[in-house]
Amino acid sequence: MDLLADTAAEVLVTGVVALVVVTFSELWRPARNVITIVHEAGHALVAVLAGRRLSGIRLHSDTSGLTLTRGKPYGPGMVSTALAGYVAPSLLGLAFAALVGAELTASVLVVCGVLLLGVLVMVRNVYGFFSVLLTGAVLFGVAWWTSPVVQAAFAHLITWFLLLGGVRPVGELQSKRRRGWARDSDADQLARLTGTPGLLWVGMFFFVNLGALALAAMWLLG
Repeated sequence: MDLLADTAAEVLVTGVVALVVVTFSELWRPARNVITIVHEAGHALVAVLAGRRLSGIRLHSDTSGLTLTRGKPYGPGMVSTALAGYVAPSLLGLAFAALVGAELTASVLVVCGVLLLGVLVMVRNVYGFFSVLLTGAVLFGVAWWTSPVVQAAFAHLITWFLLLGGVRPVGELQSKRRRGWARDSDADQLARLTGTPGLLWVGMFFFVNLGALALAAMWLLG
């Protein structure tokens, strides 16, 4: 019974911590680099699976990013590549929720390590290199020098942060679009590729990410 209580408390506390980080801009801005890494990794992975050639990834100090691929500038491969970025953090968070729910917290750390290594190999600018390296150093420190209890709490924190942190950038995207500051955003690229309104894609990002959060929350809190 005590173990169940401890686990429930861990889920709630890490969820609250992640929510605080995502809510307050002073904490969100540096932490958002992690979301950008996953966002660009999503573009890169889907591009490769769609048969496009991956040229590199760039991560910028304003927390924006760019994944460079080669191939036809239209068609399903390009659409799926553009689609992947904004939903990648939330879908990865959903996968992590399944893993921590099955008490496979070590697997969460392993997947994070593989993802960071893949991005590190493909990153093509100095800021991006050190951003990924610093994130990897934190992950390595937790995995190597902390106890399984701390590692489990960290896995829960990562999971919640990806789930909650996947929702906020969609709102930021639409805010920039309203001001005319995001003409080359993923949503606007998809609009040009498919002939459908960019707002439709923003809405899809939002409902996919919100759905992933709701489903994962049921798994974690249940």
